[in-house]
Amino acid sequence: MRSIFIAAAFAICFTAVVSAQPRPVDKTPNAAAKPAPASFEAKYEGGMFGYSDKIDGTLNFDDANQRLVFRGKDNKEKFGIPYESFQVIYPQSQSVTSTGGNVVSHIPLPGAGLASLIKSKRRYLVVQFDDPDVDVKGTTSFKIDDKELLDSAIQTLAQKAKLSQRGDAYFKPKTPKSDN
Repeated sequence: MRSIFIAAAFAICFTAVVSAQPRPVDKTPNAAAKPAPASFEAKYEGGMFGYSDKIDGTLNFDDANQRLVFRGKDNKEKFGIPYESFQVIYPQSQSVTSTGGNVVSHIPLPGAGLASLIKSKRRYLVVQFDDPDVDVKGTTSFKIDDKELLDSAIQTLAQKAKLSQRGDAYFKPKTPKSDN
């Protein structure tokens, strides 16, 4: 009986050691999405210095000036981020209880609490950048309703900013420092 217990312990330890080995990073690119339109609707959620309010508007690829531009509903430019300032861009999604589900779940009726299970997905384009005007790093986010549009916008933006891919995110690789 003791030898069976020892053999089982060795088998468990061996499988734990094998499964704990590091795995190489998967560098296979995602399937190419169709190119994003030159302009698309987005909601600014915050993060840019000087713009604390949430604003509905459009994101535009300004290829002539090599930057991403956010315009408000009045079509006036609110701010722009140069492509060379991008450090990391990635999609983010949150599953939240819808407003209607939240209201119904607080009604004092039996079973009304089940309405809190009504969820909706919110998708965001998150941009980490180096602000060239202020010389600080920042993170801003834009709410985009459509998943396909979000994926195509991220891929298009990554191509324009010459970013490398890691999973769903794109980043600017560090340049090696020379010891001269």
